[in-house]
Amino acid sequence: MLGLCAVLAVSSGAQQPPKSAASDSSSQARRGIRLAEKGRCKEALPILKTASPHLGDKRLKYSAVMSIARCAMGLEQTETAVQALLTLNREFPHDPDVLYTTTHLYSELASRASQELAATAPGSHQAGELEAEAFESQGNWDKAEAEYRKVLEQEPHLAGIHYRLGRVFLAKSPADAESAKREFEEELKVDPNSASAEFMLGETARQAGQWDEAAGHFSRAAKLDEGFQEAYLALGMSLNSAGKFAEAIAPLESYVKMQSGDPAGHYQLATAYARTGRKQEADKEMAAQREAAARNSSGQR
Repeated sequence: MLGLCAVLAVSSGAQQPPKSAASDSSSQARRGIRLAEKGRCKEALPILKTASPHLGDKRLKYSAVMSIARCAMGLEQTETAVQALLTLNREFPHDPDVLYTTTHLYSELASRASQELAATAPGSHQAGELEAEAFESQGNWDKAEAEYRKVLEQEPHLAGIHYRLGRVFLAKSPADAESAKREFEEELKVDPNSASAEFMLGETARQAGQWDEAAGHFSRAAKLDEGFQEAYLALGMSLNSAGKFAEAIAPLESYVKMQSGDPAGHYQLATAYARTGRKQEADKEMAAQREAAARNSSGQR
């Protein structure tokens, strides 16, 4: 047994890089970082890419990979930049500078892609969609609507456009619920499997106090997309509002399993339990509601 252990120890040790090799990687990484700091990214990048996989010092690796990401973006080496970002987010999760850099670089990638789309295919429906989305982000609802209409002129059966138009009508002040409803219904003609359109039809009905109609839409949305968490909550709320407490229990139980930290789900489920005579379970859900609300108010997850 001793002989076997000795063999294993020697074998394990043989897999480790020699100390001189590790030291050389660290030295090269520091050199690459210094070059990157001076703006000499063409020289720095090959050095850093070679050295960084062999670094044992976490802080040095952090600096090296961050330099790779920034240099690669500056040199428009998109694949290298994205790989560096993936490494940073995997090995340094929740680091503020990593998250900031990720946001900045992905935003830059999006900007470059949109500029290339506008330059190479300015008349495409994709370019039109981007233009409409830009107006949406600015709150310019009339221009967004006009751009989406142009897209539909080009591609009348393109999925998602009527849905976006419906959202635009709801975002206006005052909201135009009837026009939004027509657009969501048109979306379902184009894409009968649109859980989002079903959900929004449910929302417009719920806000109008049409509980049964709302419940029907939310139920279909949940069936089309079993992971659509908000649909289960909205369905339960609508059934509770319609006085159908027994029917509300199943979707609300599904919701609290998926979102145990949401006080609203526990409150709605407690209501359904209480109104169906299940007092002990209702009390348990009210306690869970209070705990979830306390965690949320203190910033805990």
